[in-house]
Amino acid sequence: MREFLEFVVRQLVDSPDEAIITEIPSGKTIIFRLQLRQSDIGRVIGRNGQTIQAIRALLSSSASRHGQRAALEIVE
Repeated sequence: MREFLEFVVRQLVDSPDEAIITEIPSGKTIIFRLQLRQSDIGRVIGRNGQTIQAIRALLSSSASRHGQRAALEIVE
C-alpha cells in the first residue's frame, strides 16, 4: 500500500523528493501521513477535493484486499 501511495503522489507533485509519507499502524488501521510542499498540496487535493477522494478510495480498496483499513491525512 505504501509503495502504491508513494507512486501516485510522486507523479502528481512538482517536487517528489520533498514528499514524505509516514506510516502509523494502529491495530487493523494504518494511518498514512503525507507531508508536502505548500505549493504541492493543491495538486494532491485537486479541484473540490476530487483527487484526494480518489486516492483515498483506491487506498481503502487496496487495504481491504489485505484485510486492513487505511486512512490518508495531509499534514501542513
